[in-house]
Amino acid sequence: MTTPSESWLNRRILLCIVTGFSSGLPLFVLISLLSAWLRESGVDLKAIGLLALVQFPYIWKFAWAPLCDRFNLGLGRRRSWMLMSQLALIASLPLFGWLSPKTDLALISLLAIFVAFFSATQDIAIDAFRRELLKEEEMGLGNVVHVNAYKISGLIPGSLALILADHLSWPWVFLITASFMLPGLLMTLLVKEPPIAPEAPTTLKKALIEPFKEFIGRKGWRNALYVLAFMFFYKLGDSMATALATPFYLDLGYTKTEIGMIAKNAGLWPNVIGGILGGIWMIRLGTDRALWIFGVAQALVILGFAWLSMQGHTPWGLAAVIAAEAFGIGLGTAAFVAFTAHATHPAYAATQFALFTSLAATPRTLANAVTGLLVEGGDLNVWGYPILHFEALGWEHFFYLCFTVTLPGMLLLFKVAPWPSHKALPSRG
Repeated sequence: MTTPSESWLNRRILLCIVTGFSSGLPLFVLISLLSAWLRESGVDLKAIGLLALVQFPYIWKFAWAPLCDRFNLGLGRRRSWMLMSQLALIASLPLFGWLSPKTDLALISLLAIFVAFFSATQDIAIDAFRRELLKEEEMGLGNVVHVNAYKISGLIPGSLALILADHLSWPWVFLITASFMLPGLLMTLLVKEPPIAPEAPTTLKKALIEPFKEFIGRKGWRNALYVLAFMFFYKLGDSMATALATPFYLDLGYTKTEIGMIAKNAGLWPNVIGGILGGIWMIRLGTDRALWIFGVAQALVILGFAWLSMQGHTPWGLAAVIAAEAFGIGLGTAAFVAFTAHATHPAYAATQFALFTSLAATPRTLANAVTGLLVEGGDLNVWGYPILHFEALGWEHFFYLCFTVTLPGMLLLFKVAPWPSHKALPSRG
């Protein structure tokens, strides 16, 4: 029988630190460092917001996830895809520094798509690796550790890189940022491949069909659709609210160093504490109750950004708002990731995890693409033709809108995780 100390301190849990850090770093380069670099170079918010569309691979990764379930490229089903993706990311991230936002915006967009594709592929393999690595009783803690490491990785492109940008040239900034992918690469080379589940697909046809068949058979059509809709909407509001966080801070008059020192670091420990406490409280609350309570918390902290937009340049206010936001989001993410992990089957972890996380990434990509238009107003153009016109909301009313769009996800809890009438239920997934 596993003792509490063995459950908390073992090699599998520690590996989740590295998987989370390696998984989060490329995404934060795209949503934090890239936006700050473009904004400082004079690119307008509309273009920066629309650049979020390059993150489409995070939405469509379930389309090639069956390949990761089926094929072994030499190091095993999971490690092969992890290694290929990490090598591609280490090679491509420094290339941003050699491009100019004023003259090479199209090339920057293509490079960002390339980075997003291999980052999404790494996520497919890492999520499946983690699902097969952890024992059932370690799923809650392991996923909380992974998520916290994922968030902490944002300090590299969102804090350290911004501080370095005040003292070094951009090529050096992107090269140093890319070097933080090396621990993940070393882990991939040194760890052992998890054992293959007995039900693992033996043909590509089975890898394409069985994950969906198993999920729908387990849930039923109606409940499966409710679960998928919930995964789409639950993080929509906070995703929109943080999509243009760095440009928002810059518009309020904060320097890059202030953003690196205050805005990012003020959220580190509250986010870690929120995630850890969320994992511990879920043991007592059960995942269903946690989704309700933590969901309310992650919605309310969005209002802090609206308050900050009225205060202007207020360092203590910025630190307080970021700390509250990080704590609330840490709680909500802990519950959401636990729910997602339990909804997967180990034999089809790559495809099912990719489907679920794709749905979570969809609002981040689609809604975030128009956040700049919502703030500043203007036309949404497709191939040069305006298809939608947006009136400028300004920062304050934009954040009120973000708070409002948290409601659909909360309402879907009545279907996927109704408040239990008795004490502490286990995770339902």
